[in-house]
Amino acid sequence: MPFDIRIPNDFKPRALGQKSAMRFYDGGGLRGVYCWPRRYGKDLTFGHQANKAAHQRTGMYLHMLPNHKQARKVMWDGYTNDGTRIIDQIFPQEICESRNETEMKIKLKCGSLWQLVGSDYYDSLVGANPVGFVMSEAAISDPRAWNHFRPMLAGNGGWAVFQSTPRGYNWFWDLLRYAKTDLLWDWSHLTAYETNHIAPDVLADERRQMPDELFRQEYLCDFSAANVGAIFGKYMEAAEREGRIAAALDPDPLAEVMISSDIGIRDKAAFWWWRVLKGGYELFDYDEASGLDAEEWCDRLNDRHPSQPAKILYLPHDARARSFASRFSTVQVMLDKGKSIAHEIRVNPQRKKADSINAGRKVLRRCRFDATTCDAGINCLRSYHYRYDEEQRIFSSEPDHDWSSHGADAFMEGAAILADFVEPPPQPDPYRQVTQPLHHAFTLDDLHAKCGPNQGNRRV
Repeated sequence: MPFDIRIPNDFKPRALGQKSAMRFYDGGGLRGVYCWPRRYGKDLTFGHQANKAAHQRTGMYLHMLPNHKQARKVMWDGYTNDGTRIIDQIFPQEICESRNETEMKIKLKCGSLWQLVGSDYYDSLVGANPVGFVMSEAAISDPRAWNHFRPMLAGNGGWAVFQSTPRGYNWFWDLLRYAKTDLLWDWSHLTAYETNHIAPDVLADERRQMPDELFRQEYLCDFSAANVGAIFGKYMEAAEREGRIAAALDPDPLAEVMISSDIGIRDKAAFWWWRVLKGGYELFDYDEASGLDAEEWCDRLNDRHPSQPAKILYLPHDARARSFASRFSTVQVMLDKGKSIAHEIRVNPQRKKADSINAGRKVLRRCRFDATTCDAGINCLRSYHYRYDEEQRIFSSEPDHDWSSHGADAFMEGAAILADFVEPPPQPDPYRQVTQPLHHAFTLDDLHAKCGPNQGNRRV
């Protein structure tokens, strides 16, 4: 039965931002960064743009959100403001050959494929060759996903979109700054007061009810607002400001080296390399990957720093557990095959998450980082955050388990050991404080008594 559908289907892009972005890609543009406020239809805009492109060039098109669960909630099971299912509006049934509910994949009658994916398992898409790539909520997505797909898009002439609200000065901020300097890139940075997509009285009510930092982040797209919910955010900002994140750290052959880790059974695992120095610590290397078991990690780590093996490798408490695929625990495998990784292997005791976070904050004040070799781990520490409850509009007391949590957990395994050795900040000598606050009345006799008889003062 013949049908007549106009693409984009039942969608009129807003004049500010959306229309110009779609026009950029219609004209052959390949890269764009869009920092738009909450509820401005970012996913709808670029979902429709991907559908347009899919009917012009046959190929695979990926729409990526921070994790698989969020991709299903926001796009696959999500609805527009008028109650239409999002994917039904973008991809009407008449133009679809099939839909795979499990893989969130749509095959179009024109021959193209469109799929929703999560950045938490980007490396599971080995063999995919997208010609269109949308990274939604890029500020809280795993930045390595872009590095994974970048060479594919460069090779096939594909395009990429990065859209998000801010989350502090992280990799999305760097990407937006770069876009502003490159004439081949498109960019847009808008606030809710400019877009006018929310009624002024509603926006005013939002401002009254929300924490100021959260309002500035979500509606004003303010990168300078504190990364709300970030667990180590201000400590990493302090490290950046104080020059403790350097382009390269000079090796110290006399420093003791330790490794801290977060081990997963066929899940992501992460490792930090520490130098223990007088007055602080240097984190000079970082590695993480998924899909490797303990034996494969031994092979990978044995060649990492063969000339300077660590004194101690610290494993998380669950390293004693045996996996379903092996009769041996992680610690047993490491003891047997990890002889060139570290001289000694220890398993940390189980701790409350709050205690681990406090240890991490305490140790971060005394840490320096190699910005090159630890880039992925630094991004984890910047992005590690508490889970936000959209319905109750509060942050949970538990961290969100996403791509950043593995690197942060590995750091905290080391911090928990070192926290007791961090020197507290120096306290002022009470005998050198010879003045009182201006509102406090005192006499010369009081001052003489405060200084003491051995301070060289003489009563007159």
